[in-house]
Amino acid sequence: MAISEVIVERLPLVLSTSVVFLAVYLFKIFLTPDPLANLPIIGEDLGGDEKRRQQFRLNAKATYNEGYKKFRDGLFRIITTRNSQVVVVSPDFLDELKRLPDDMLSFSAAAMEGMHSKYTQLRDEPLLPHTIKTSLTPGLVRLNPTVADEVQDAIRLEMPPCDDWTPVRINQKLLRVVAMASGRILVGPELCRSEEYLESAIKYTIELMEARSAVDAIPPWIRPFKASRLPQVKQLDQRIKKATAFMQPIVEARLALNRADVKPDDMLQWMIDDQMKEQHGKLDIERQARLQLSVSFVSIHTTTLTATNVFYNLAAFPEHNEELRQEIRTVLAEHGGVFSSTALQAMKKVDSFLKESMRFHTPGVSSFQRKVLKPFTLSNGQHIPAGIIIEVPAQAIAMDPEMFEEPDKFDGLRFYKMREKAREAGEFDVAGQGQFVSVSKGSLSFGYGRHACPGRFFAGNEIKMIVANYLLNYDIKLADGYTERYPNIEMGGTSVPDPTKELLFKRIST
Repeated sequence: MAISEVIVERLPLVLSTSVVFLAVYLFKIFLTPDPLANLPIIGEDLGGDEKRRQQFRLNAKATYNEGYKKFRDGLFRIITTRNSQVVVVSPDFLDELKRLPDDMLSFSAAAMEGMHSKYTQLRDEPLLPHTIKTSLTPGLVRLNPTVADEVQDAIRLEMPPCDDWTPVRINQKLLRVVAMASGRILVGPELCRSEEYLESAIKYTIELMEARSAVDAIPPWIRPFKASRLPQVKQLDQRIKKATAFMQPIVEARLALNRADVKPDDMLQWMIDDQMKEQHGKLDIERQARLQLSVSFVSIHTTTLTATNVFYNLAAFPEHNEELRQEIRTVLAEHGGVFSSTALQAMKKVDSFLKESMRFHTPGVSSFQRKVLKPFTLSNGQHIPAGIIIEVPAQAIAMDPEMFEEPDKFDGLRFYKMREKAREAGEFDVAGQGQFVSVSKGSLSFGYGRHACPGRFFAGNEIKMIVANYLLNYDIKLADGYTERYPNIEMGGTSVPDPTKELLFKRIST
């Protein structure tokens, strides 16, 4: 029998089998009960998921706030720019959620989806948090004086004389100060002041977020056909190639060190050593460049944005400044003028001002993003299927009057007073929760549980050093004509200080 005759003879069977499979697929989609059907969806009156998605891009804060106000103790659904459905849960569920294993509730899977890693080439690198936890954080006692010296040098290099009131676009200055000071520990003295490194460290995050935003703007079902061709996405390819090129000679020089040589004490060397152990003596220089770009992404811009918020608040609420300045002077006098770990911990009022700035200007409207890899059931009986993203409404919680007294009022000493009151009452656990780097159900900007930001201790120390050096050397106020703090820019699920605004600085006579 000819092949064509066989095909004709069996075609009805093939078609009928295909019809059966299609019928089963459609049955699963349309007739299988939705385990989340009982959960309310915010924006139900908007008339479709695409309209809800666009509303989220325009005003995510309002979406989360509406849901939290209506369903504070429960759960609700929202439509975001993600591919996956998102369920937002009350902070009451955090303790049971944080106990679930990573193969059931994944932080990295949620982060990679949120950053569109398929197109932006951002990779899940367990080596990065591992190195931060095992080498950077334990080494801060040893490293803090080095960072402090770099902060002081960077400020001297970047700031104009300011003999009289001088307008300064502080966000731009802080980007370079943070990049240099962080870079001293992240990439070492060879690169931390190199313009090539500074450009890469600063621009990579901007380009990455532009690429993410561009992909966000495309409906999910069109992304597989269009996202990879976006110019913002292609630009990231060039950034990775440039970073690999200028990192290569530095990494090769590190590899050429003899066993007798004293190895540099920085993140670059630690990650080289860790990668060599992981890869049994082999090193991928492009991967090392990607790791350094990832470090820049998770440290330099987040630290700068937080510090910019602090500076805008110092200018808008100047009644705190002299009290903070006096604390800094007193603490440094007691610690030999050195920004040691104990000195930084003793700056409790400065710490409070930082934490209140982060509470009042929460960088993201949600926190604790996790992707469900295996289904489970919450203590209230709600079944959560695989594929769902779990979030907690961090910004709405930070403004909850049940969490904080007069939450709409900025009080730079809020957490200082809370800690002092708790200590007097012997409630030392409560006092500990009031620190800038502490995470709790009311303070979720750094996350919660075992995946809370591992670099927050380094960032907290660095921001304190920067703020302290500025307060010791400059008076700060809003630009002429402004009487209120500059409003932040809301973009989807993020809130950032306006980088174009200026503050006035005047050097303090000594």
